[in-house]
Amino acid sequence: MGTGEASSTDVRNASRNEQADDGGKVEARVGWRYTLSQIRKDTTARLGFYIIGFIFVVAVFAWIDAKLFDYAIISSFWHNPVNDPSNAKILRPPAWTSNTFGPGLWEYPLGTDHRGRDILVRLVYGSRIAMQVGIVSTGFGLICGTLVGAVAGYHGGWVDDVLMRVAETLYAIPFLVLVIAFMAAFGRDLTFAMIGVGITTIPVFARLIRSRVVSVREEEYIEAAKAAGVRDRNIILRHVIPNSFAPVLVQATLQVGISILIVAGLSFLGFGAQPPTPSWGQMLSQSRGYMLPDPWFSLWPGLAILVTVMGFNLLGDGLRDALDPRIKN
Repeated sequence: MGTGEASSTDVRNASRNEQADDGGKVEARVGWRYTLSQIRKDTTARLGFYIIGFIFVVAVFAWIDAKLFDYAIISSFWHNPVNDPSNAKILRPPAWTSNTFGPGLWEYPLGTDHRGRDILVRLVYGSRIAMQVGIVSTGFGLICGTLVGAVAGYHGGWVDDVLMRVAETLYAIPFLVLVIAFMAAFGRDLTFAMIGVGITTIPVFARLIRSRVVSVREEEYIEAAKAAGVRDRNIILRHVIPNSFAPVLVQATLQVGISILIVAGLSFLGFGAQPPTPSWGQMLSQSRGYMLPDPWFSLWPGLAILVTVMGFNLLGDGLRDALDPRIKN
């Protein structure tokens, strides 16, 4: 055996050893287990996951208390100044500082709003609106956009032209104008806000997955499925979409943060969740007249939106690194 051949064999054996796990099996570089392992190695992805996980737990608690117990849990240890306006402590700053309205109180750690309501409590219960809106609206756009883009890319021809021209028409309309027009026609309810935002995201997902499907449809396993007599619907759902979904999943993670920003802007303009239901955008809208005497009033909901969107962006970056084989972590 020559020296060159021996060196080549050593390199191959070393490569196998590097990829082998503790049980002697070769590590698979595809699948959800590998993806999760790559996410765990990514510091920014872990940070985003922890941020989203914490906010999600808070939102679930707020949803359970609001929907199932009619705010009974929070009412057991929090005094609602709306029921006793004469004793309301309005526009108090955080507990560790003071302003022209008086010193902060540890009873209200982050201060109070213009009606004496605890800002911390309203931030907690506003988190359920943010998470609900972000997940539902993005899920709506993800499902519809994925189906539209997959069908258009798989069939091509006039089907592709019709579906993508409709999607591009939606994409050409400013998203805020489209959502406001939709809500003006059907109502300012939060449900219509989520649907309207979801409609604006359909072209994003449709264009993204179509670009992947156009290449996937030429693969040999797709041709084999057609030759075996598998229906086009089953090919799209079982083969085309799963093998084109990685970039769509990354975009969906990023789109949740964008949807939260959009609905926060709508709430600032008076659309979306209506009083007395707390939402972060609504809190910002109510604080705009008190920024000089009490800047804390507007700071906390702004930070809540910033941290939540940052968490989804960090997680999206981690997913992109884990799902893109061209990127070496």
